[in-house]
Amino acid sequence: MLHLIYNKKGMGLIEVIIAIFLTAVGIMAILSLQPSAWQTAGRSDYLGRASGILYKTLEDYEARIMNPCNAVTLGAQPQVSIRVSGQGAEISGDVTYTVNTTIAQDGTNESAFVVTVTVTWATNATGMSESLTVTRQELNRFPAGCTSA
Repeated sequence: MLHLIYNKKGMGLIEVIIAIFLTAVGIMAILSLQPSAWQTAGRSDYLGRASGILYKTLEDYEARIMNPCNAVTLGAQPQVSIRVSGQGAEISGDVTYTVNTTIAQDGTNESAFVVTVTVTWATNATGMSESLTVTRQELNRFPAGCTSA
């Protein structure tokens, strides 16, 4: 019959030290990822807000241009500054986005326009940009009976 030797003393000091060392290495590895996670979360917040501003601006210009009653001014539009807080004056921790919009004729088509919007902020000078081709549509004429601009 085979006799098995059992250690009834529990864990030895070496095993405890190894377990503590492995746990410490794992915790330090997780903690080393924390700063980059904060940085990524902050960057995604800036990008998300800029994206919202960009697409709202595109939608506003699209609605305005689609109505044949509204005049379209070609070229660079007035620059707009938007504060995240929505307040008139800047408050602590506020971020200001700068919106630049350009409207150009789409080729030779007199009723088609290309709207380009660029949104920048303090930590990103290149920002994000998007273009949209918009055509005038009679179904969007408001008020009814107005003369075309």
